[in-house]
Amino acid sequence: QVQFVESGGGSVQPGGSLRLSCAASGIIFRAYIMGWYRQAPGKEREMVATITKSGSTNYQDSVKGRFTISRDNAKNTVYLQMNNLKPEDTADYYCTAPSLAVWGQGTQVTVSS
Repeated sequence: QVQFVESGGGSVQPGGSLRLSCAASGIIFRAYIMGWYRQAPGKEREMVATITKSGSTNYQDSVKGRFTISRDNAKNTVYLQMNNLKPEDTADYYCTAPSLAVWGQGTQVTVSS
């Protein structure tokens, strides 16, 4: 059974940082492109960042230079380091292997002063 478990969310002030983690199980993790997605209240889910099997990364324009996606294949875990957070980053964050479209419960990020 494929499962993704996100953690690391919380409430921070603008300019703050958070590191999200996502533990995967039920898949050969190293064989999959992994991605972080987010969904803000009243909006559709959107891609934030992806990372290929070899470590190549791609980011949504609004997070470039602030967010960093990485992976540890030995731990079946993908990370999202988020710096200089802005109120518009407030959302529920999810990870998945895009080709599988299996979603975890997400982790909530709130950026507010």
